[in-house]
Amino acid sequence: MSNTIPSIEFFDGISEELENVSLRRNPSTGLRSVKFTFQTLKALDRGNSFIKRSFNTLQLIDSEGTISVAPKSTKLFWGGVENDELKRFEFVFEIERDDHWERFMGFMDRYSAANGMIFGESSGAELEAKS
Repeated sequence: MSNTIPSIEFFDGISEELENVSLRRNPSTGLRSVKFTFQTLKALDRGNSFIKRSFNTLQLIDSEGTISVAPKSTKLFWGGVENDELKRFEFVFEIERDDHWERFMGFMDRYSAANGMIFGESSGAELEAKS
């Protein structure tokens, strides 16, 4: 097992800072969904979004390797005087298989430990991690 520092990247070598993560499970279908919230996106700095590939996958990198996830939905929230300041970005993806869920949770344990995040119950069936 290597000493890879867990990271979340839209573009290779540009590590994003996760602000919040919400984990949910649909009680009727059992389908699990994950919502990552970012306050800023380094992928948008210096034109990276124009010179590199699109936001169609997110790479979760840790000592076990790389998990590539595709979004179910993405949302950009703007604010400021002229509505041109990014306030937050939400990236939602789903996990169907139990073995994929276990691998994802292993990543989140390592990412949380490396970035000072803690898990806690919120209202309902939601689990959140905040920095």
